Amino acid sequence: MNPANLTDTSKLCVHTITTKPWNIEEAAKNFSAAGVKGITVWRDTLAGRNIRQTGQMLRDYDLSIVSLCRGGFFPSIDSNKWAAAIDDNRKAIGEAHELGTSMIVLVCGADPSQPLEESRKQIRDGIQAVLPEAAAAGVKLAIEPLHPMYADTRSAINTLAQANDMAENINSPFVGVAVDVYHLWWDPSLEKEIKRCGANGNLSAFHICDWKVPTTDFLNDRGLMGEGCIPVKEIRSWVEATGFTGFNEVEIFSTSYWKEDQHEFLGKIVKAYKECS
Repeated sequence: MNPANLTDTSKLCVHTITTKPWNIEEAAKNFSAAGVKGITVWRDTLAGRNIRQTGQMLRDYDLSIVSLCRGGFFPSIDSNKWAAAIDDNRKAIGEAHELGTSMIVLVCGADPSQPLEESRKQIRDGIQAVLPEAAAAGVKLAIEPLHPMYADTRSAINTLAQANDMAENINSPFVGVAVDVYHLWWDPSLEKEIKRCGANGNLSAFHICDWKVPTTDFLNDRGLMGEGCIPVKEIRSWVEATGFTGFNEVEIFSTSYWKEDQHEFLGKIVKAYKECS
C-alpha cells in the first residue's frame, strides 16, 4: 500500500446502518467531522423527513450521497405482494431522485415456496418493470449478490457471476452490480468475475467489512476491516484494477458495535479503513 493512503479518506463512505443508533442528522455531522467523504443512506433514516432537504443537508456537510439502500425484494408467489414490491421500488426511485443520488442498491429477494430459478426470473422481470422510471430519474439499479446462506428469503442472486449474467442480459446503462466482500469473499471465481464486471462497465458499488472468526450471527456480527478472515486489501486491488474509482463503502451490521459509543466506533472504522483496507 502507498504510505500516502494511510491518511487518505477521500474514498471512504459509511452506510447509515453501520452507525444505526444515530439518526441521519447525527450521522452526517459526525461522519463529516471524522473525515468521511461519502454516505449511503438507508431508507428508514428518511422516515418523516423532507427528503430533498435531507439531501441538501448531507451535501452541506460535504458528503457525497453514494447510494440509497435498499430496493429489491421482488420475488413472491403472491401476485399482490409482487405488485406491492414493484410499487415500493418505484417509490425508492423517487426517493433517490429527491435525495440527489444516482444509485439504488438492490437486495433482490427470494421466495422459499418456489424454485430459485423462478425467483431469479421475477427479479429480472421486476428490474425491467421499474427500469423506465429509473432511467427517467437518472438512477442506476445495482444488483447486489448475497451470500448463499441468504438464498431462502433475502436473495436468489448469490454469486457475482449470477449478478453479471443478469446485468448483461438486461443490458441497460441504468443497471449495474454491487460487490460486497462479506457476501463474495469465499467465491473462487471472484477475481475473474470482478474483471468481467469492470470490463462491461457494470461495477457500480464496492462494500467492505470483515467476517469474524467465529461469527456468532450471520446477519448482525460483521467485523471491522482487519478483524476477520476476508482479504479486503486484495479484493480492493482487484476492484481498482478494473478502473473503478468509486467509494469504498463500510457496511457493518453488528449488534455488539451498535451497543458501543458510536463516536468511538466511528473512530475505529476510520482507523481500520486506513490500516486494513
